[in-house]
Amino acid sequence: MDENLHSPQRRLIELRIEHADLDDLIDRAAADRPLDDLVLRRLKKRRLRLRDQIARLEAIVDPVDPA
Repeated sequence: MDENLHSPQRRLIELRIEHADLDDLIDRAAADRPLDDLVLRRLKKRRLRLRDQIARLEAIVDPVDPA
C-alpha cells in the first residue's frame, strides 16, 4: 500500500491537479483583478514547470513505443 503513495501514477495525478488549480487561479486573477505583473509571471512559470514535470512522468508511465 505504501508503494501506491509514491508511485509515478499518483504523482502524475497530483501534478495534474496542481496544474489545473494554477490554471484556474491565473484565469480568475486576470479576470477579477489585475495582479502584479511579477506575481502573474511567477505563477505562469510555475505552471510551465509543472507541465514539464507532467510530460516527463507521462513518458515514464506510458512510454511511446517505436513504430
